[in-house]
Amino acid sequence: MVGFLRALTAASAVPAAAVAALALASPSSSSSSPTSRLRFPLPASVPSLSTAYAAAAARTPSAVSPMAAAAADISAPDKGTALPELTTEFMVDMKCEGCVTAVKNKLQTLEGIKNIEVDLNNQVVRVLGSLPVKTMLDALHQTGRDARLIGQGNPNDFLVSAAVAEFKGPVIFGVVRLAQVNMELARVEATFSGLSPGKHGWSINEFGDLTRGAESTGKVYNPSDYLSDKPLGDLGTLEAGENGEAQFSASKEKLKVVDLIGRSIAMYATEDRSDSGIAAAVIARSAGVGENYKKLCTCDGVTIWESS
Repeated sequence: MVGFLRALTAASAVPAAAVAALALASPSSSSSSPTSRLRFPLPASVPSLSTAYAAAAARTPSAVSPMAAAAADISAPDKGTALPELTTEFMVDMKCEGCVTAVKNKLQTLEGIKNIEVDLNNQVVRVLGSLPVKTMLDALHQTGRDARLIGQGNPNDFLVSAAVAEFKGPVIFGVVRLAQVNMELARVEATFSGLSPGKHGWSINEFGDLTRGAESTGKVYNPSDYLSDKPLGDLGTLEAGENGEAQFSASKEKLKVVDLIGRSIAMYATEDRSDSGIAAAVIARSAGVGENYKKLCTCDGVTIWESS
């Protein structure tokens, strides 16, 4: 009788274990489901924008499981790793249909571009794809035409979809671009010069106070609801070559561009950020797709999105 009861218990445990395994293996949601097009009411301040994002996120199914999000950190820059798709706009010097054909033909040689639209009247080229901005800019310049980035993001999806931080010297120069891909993911791209060769820690810090450079920008940005071993603003390591130049492109989970406006990006001399910092720049809202067809900023005459 005892042997019969033991056999019956073991047999009933097998289906339960199988169900548990299937539950762990099943994703929380489909990663292929399209991002909902969300529009938020115009807020009075940036903190209320964060509230709008939180409310929208509560209504929108997450594309990332909570367990994965908690352990998420910025991806290492890797030429073999494709970035998430975004729409990127360039202002390109085009005078005729022959120019349009030349630009399209050149961009179509690049792997990772899904769609190309050209507006000859406004001299705008709109590209949907997963390539870094610099790769596309280099291709456009190879056609012999002046080109510059004027906007990036997902049209109509976000009130604030792009931001930029510019390092203006006198020693370290660079630009960091942040663009919202969806409610759970942002792209980070950076180009620097003037760094000492080797690895440098860098991060998004709490404040945009540059009175003492990076030292006065506060701690690494980390929202209270973000659960991970590393702060959300930890951007990892940036490695500069012998010429002092460094490039970076990766994606960052749970990063919301709207929450970064007015904060700063700080660069450090050491990999572990144990020093007080060597440079910093304030994060400012930048143009999204269709928002910047003017060639010059009306406030100070500086070309918007120019990285050199």
